[in-house]
Amino acid sequence: MAKFQKITPCLWFDHEAEQAAEFYCAIFPNSRIVQVSRYGEAGHEHHGKPAGSVMMVAFELDGQGFTALNGGPVFRFTEAVSFQVGCSDQAELDHYWDSLSAGGDPTAQQCGWLKDRYGLSWQIIPDVLGELMSRTVPARSDRVMNAMLQMKKIDIAALRRAAEAA
Repeated sequence: MAKFQKITPCLWFDHEAEQAAEFYCAIFPNSRIVQVSRYGEAGHEHHGKPAGSVMMVAFELDGQGFTALNGGPVFRFTEAVSFQVGCSDQAELDHYWDSLSAGGDPTAQQCGWLKDRYGLSWQIIPDVLGELMSRTVPARSDRVMNAMLQMKKIDIAALRRAAEAA
């Protein structure tokens, strides 16, 4: 059995855990399904899932461990929890934005945030954002913030132009 990392996010799905894990693994490099566990007869009176159906999926996204649980329709994702994906350039940012937003909620896109087809929130942000938003030059960070507030998907060149504007 694989050793668990100290902290592993567990994502609660109604019945789409395996499909979601496959979807995410197809987007991120160095990703894989590690293990699929299935419901048995035990506990059926509590979980109501058919024996043999997927219960949990252990998977890795770029080496980071996750668990997906088919727990039923009781809980849904909210924006209170999101995953940040740092991107080194616009091509990488475009890849993650386009892939994760496919089939997602287009009304939930703002300032680099998106909701994927499963309702999970992601922040697709450039690695340079912290530097551009640094409050060491307040007028510069204000210009960058105002530019970003007009965006759905982040445009790194536009943020740089805003930072350098006089």
